[in-house]
Amino acid sequence: MTSVSPAVKAWARRQYWPAYLYLLPGAAFYILFVLRPLFTTAWISLFDWDGLTLGSWAGLDNYTALLSDPVLRSSLLHSLVFIVFYALVPVAVGLILTGLMVRIRIRGLAVFRSLLFIPQVLSTVVIAVSWRWIYDTDGPVNGLLRAVGLDGLARSWLGDYGTALPSVGLIGSWIMYGLCMVLFLTGAMRIPRELFEAARLDGAGPVREFFTVILPALRGEISIALVLTVTQALRNFDIVWNTTTGGPGNSTTVPSVFIYQGAFVTRQVGSAAAVGIALTVLTLVVCAVIMRVLRERKG
Repeated sequence: MTSVSPAVKAWARRQYWPAYLYLLPGAAFYILFVLRPLFTTAWISLFDWDGLTLGSWAGLDNYTALLSDPVLRSSLLHSLVFIVFYALVPVAVGLILTGLMVRIRIRGLAVFRSLLFIPQVLSTVVIAVSWRWIYDTDGPVNGLLRAVGLDGLARSWLGDYGTALPSVGLIGSWIMYGLCMVLFLTGAMRIPRELFEAARLDGAGPVREFFTVILPALRGEISIALVLTVTQALRNFDIVWNTTTGGPGNSTTVPSVFIYQGAFVTRQVGSAAAVGIALTVLTLVVCAVIMRVLRERKG
């Protein structure tokens, strides 16, 4: 019988094993409500099943069908477009607002910040219905265009093939910029005032101060904001469904719409599960790339 080395014994004495007991409730919740449904969905995706009758084994056929479906490929492109509106635009706007609020002393900053954060706490159904009215043929957008003599630009923004996708994307920008702003402001408050004073003594203007002091200090917050907003862009469903239902035609269709239609409308549950798994993998890969790139830049 081999004896345990002194190094292993010393390591075992340093471990506080009862601390792991505090992790068990969270781990059990995660396994039960996250991992178990995920693996169940992956298993269902291997069957041709309508959700009611006995399914038949399909193997990877549901996944190969995804690659050959031009409509689904276009929906993935729509999701990439939504990344611009849901992630890049809100992050840029949040950084600009943070730079202004750090540089300029604003009275009632807490109230102003709360007003900008309101889109994050509103129900997405309420937001979708409100913006559907804003974009309506007789809504405020077209009313404003007619008031300034730009009648030729007035249109049904959500019913036009060329404007439906960016119109829905702008709703996402309006929703997400408040989250980014609050994250960046929280990070900016931790920046030592000495750095700002040193930059200003060195003759730095607002733009140089932003790029040399504020932006480098917010890389951690930027990575978190990008992960949250990109995830929201890729899994976007409620805003699309309650504004355009994926139309006109398939101009605003996203993978989550296919999941809903396959699971509850056409009863192609196996195919819908395959789309769900593919979307999950895509989201994890994109978020991993974001974290890796920003971590390398930070290092």
